Amino acid sequence: MADSGSSKKPATQLVTGGRRREWTGGAVVNPPVWRGSTHLYDSTADLRAAKGPVQEGKFFYGRRGGPTHWALAEALTELEPGAAGTYLFPSGVAAISCALLAVLKPGDTLLMTDNAYDPSRSFAAQFLKPWGVTTRWFDPLASVEEIAALMDGEGDEGPAAAILLESPGSLTFEVQDVPGICAAAKERGMVTLLDNTWATPLFFPAIEKGIDLTILAGTKYIGGHSDVMLGTVSATKRWWPALRRTAFQFGQVISPDDAYLAHRGLHTLDVRLRRHEANALAVARWLADRPEVDAVFHPALPGCPGHETWNRDFAGSSGLFSFVLHDVPTETADAFIDALHLFGIGYSWGGFESLALPVDPAPDRTATRWSAGGPLIRLNIGLEDPEDLIADLERGFAALHDRRA
Repeated sequence: MADSGSSKKPATQLVTGGRRREWTGGAVVNPPVWRGSTHLYDSTADLRAAKGPVQEGKFFYGRRGGPTHWALAEALTELEPGAAGTYLFPSGVAAISCALLAVLKPGDTLLMTDNAYDPSRSFAAQFLKPWGVTTRWFDPLASVEEIAALMDGEGDEGPAAAILLESPGSLTFEVQDVPGICAAAKERGMVTLLDNTWATPLFFPAIEKGIDLTILAGTKYIGGHSDVMLGTVSATKRWWPALRRTAFQFGQVISPDDAYLAHRGLHTLDVRLRRHEANALAVARWLADRPEVDAVFHPALPGCPGHETWNRDFAGSSGLFSFVLHDVPTETADAFIDALHLFGIGYSWGGFESLALPVDPAPDRTATRWSAGGPLIRLNIGLEDPEDLIADLERGFAALHDRRA
């Protein structure tokens, strides 16, 4: 379906993607919302023909989507050089789970980075393990050689079948050598998966870098307005049939209304993400100079774990990062957050509004031990004026000093 040979720049692809004339009718800019569970056929012969091999962009039954879905999926596929297709899921967690089930079978071993999103970890422990898949965790900052050794296994451990990366991690923001890890995996016939929600394909074209299946929580930057739940997986030609088949078997489908909202958000991803980037860098650099701050974990800042790799591989940074308050108890960090006016307190990120969240990575580590000089706070920097956000953070520091006094 997708125009994989297009020479258009990513910003142009974001504007034009998925806007086929047969879907827009030529009279409107965006494909309209096509709602329908039942698709009708002109004859029984047409009905039987539709039950043959899957035809992308052809009506069959509502669970396999309609033009609103196909438009979004095609636009996302065009953003991933080397992708054969993109499947849409009702959440990021659903996307991660189905992607893993598409490439694993009982008896396999999965390698997973120790900074992975908590639902990815719980899926490994609560579903994959009883199903017969073993998960081995690895330090997100381990060298390619160290990770390659884990791929091969030691002693009674057999070789791994797949590896799930998250670079940078969404709490502590370590950046991994994804191209190097992919090269080692391909030498061993392993499948590579990446949660690429932080960078999106705009800043890190994952399949081009060697990944087999790249996953986005489209709830975040793709939708961009905190009003849609969405997950997506784009896959290479080798893995696209298995991904699609697994998604069909689990009945995965999103509403056409959510697909419409996400596609509309996708068109402005370039300008939004670059504003998120500029705002976040302004705030992160300001925080790095505060005496109350022990460390700032933003991949674009020198000193952040994996900064050199980020600088080599990424075309930009997004609006999510974290920082450590210096030598204060948790309740004092809570007072800091509670004093903020412009920062909401809530889960998720990637929307236009700023958020602050207290986080503790320690319970969710297996291969590594998390320790810091104080509580960790994660910020989603939105589209507000950064001077206003900095002034709001000043309120937090004032509350912190009041609590200390």
